[in-house]
Amino acid sequence: MSGPYDAFDRVAQLLVAVAMAFALANGGFMLLAPLDWYYYVLTVPATGPANTHFIADIGIAYLSCGVILAYAVTSLNMRWMAALAGALWLAAHGALHIYELIVGICSPGRFWQDVSGVLGPPLLVFLAVGILMARQRIVPFGVPKSIFLKAATSKVEPSEAQYLREIAAAPGGAFEKFTHFMPASMHRYAAPVSLFHAARFGATMADDCGPCAMTEARWALVDKVPRETINRALAGGAALEPDEQLAFRFGEAIATQSADAESLGDALEDKFGRTVRLELAMSAAMVRAYPAMKRGLGLTKACSATRLEV
Repeated sequence: MSGPYDAFDRVAQLLVAVAMAFALANGGFMLLAPLDWYYYVLTVPATGPANTHFIADIGIAYLSCGVILAYAVTSLNMRWMAALAGALWLAAHGALHIYELIVGICSPGRFWQDVSGVLGPPLLVFLAVGILMARQRIVPFGVPKSIFLKAATSKVEPSEAQYLREIAAAPGGAFEKFTHFMPASMHRYAAPVSLFHAARFGATMADDCGPCAMTEARWALVDKVPRETINRALAGGAALEPDEQLAFRFGEAIATQSADAESLGDALEDKFGRTVRLELAMSAAMVRAYPAMKRGLGLTKACSATRLEV
């Protein structure tokens, strides 16, 4: 994922925020006033006599879930696994209620009275994460290795698939560390999408890795960069629009360690601001890791030997 949050991202955040607020409020109520909570929730007295210590214990569990969800909601695309962790106990609690309904411990009437407060919060979290996953708006770390590899290696050149599989097979957590690096290399918030990818094309093609350039082209298509713009970049950048060409040359200068990087960066900063310059520089510098790794593994294929067109 890259770019600022959109409306769907905000909806997902809101869903988790509602679950968080409920968990914190309910947990605080149980911990600070256990007897008041016991009589306030009308279905609870039917479960047995009040045990203030036990009610406070459960309140701590709710508060813990709320704190984890509070951590997740501020950057949900990056912290979606924390959101799932925050919903874990809530979901298990809901599953217990379903079990009690099935075996007859809990009456249908009492179950349906409790269902919104018991099953609602975890379902909101699962729905929020599902929205992000369906739109490919989550960072890849935490995605099961087999699923990630299947998605990442479909419709790519053999060298692209091979280096990913080698990383996945390497010992010592290499794959997990690699998936933590990937979001940093794709960071974009303020930069216009066409400039962002132009800088990445410039840096990638300077390293003469044709498969890497085509991988960047596929990412640019995902970000809805016009196909014509992508092909102009793949052709060397000379036919790009002036601002895009400036970003392309900036990425190229970073990759080649050229002294022109400073003046090109200054020109970008004057027109688009310091944050945009930072994002282009960060991505252009980090995207070079991919061709460098493939070259180190003997998997690089020159741009001149690859059909550079989408």
